[in-house]
Amino acid sequence: MNILHLDSSITGDNSASRALSAAIVRELTDADPSASVTYRDLVAQPLDHLTLPGFATPQSAQALSEFKAADVVVIGAPMYNFTIPSQLKAWIDRVLVAGETFRYTESGPEGLAGDKTVIVALARGGLYGEGTAQRSIEHAERYLADALAFIGITEPRFVIAEGLALGDEARDAALASAHEAVRRIGAACPVA
Repeated sequence: MNILHLDSSITGDNSASRALSAAIVRELTDADPSASVTYRDLVAQPLDHLTLPGFATPQSAQALSEFKAADVVVIGAPMYNFTIPSQLKAWIDRVLVAGETFRYTESGPEGLAGDKTVIVALARGGLYGEGTAQRSIEHAERYLADALAFIGITEPRFVIAEGLALGDEARDAALASAHEAVRRIGAACPVA
């Protein structure tokens, strides 16, 4: 199994999404000790924001190649200002490429990356889940689900820790719940 592990939080060691994504990768490698992991810290080594010439850079080609080689992609994604960090968006811009991960057909776009498993460790300070008053302005989980579906990954798995900014008790409960979800991942993830 080839695992691509991405982190995009700017808060370093204080990041819930980084801690959760690392825990997910540990579960996966414990389940399959022969797994190889490629790690990309999108903050420490950011991709440039996309430009037309940027499509042809070695940096863009490497990001796409890493994605295509992966069986499992683990994404650490905090929600900033209702959506994903711009560093993660720059990576997505390198991965959603016509002729590589999707193609246009007479009946519309067709995803070409549906054979991958994607697990997203999503951290949110407030409450934005289904049934909450803030759901309509949540654009991180929904954007990632839509972008991944466009390239054929229609069932990404989300491990969500939310309410992290609502006090210590809420944070502890959210992290405990998310880590419980992480513990179930190793057994549930298919070994390639």
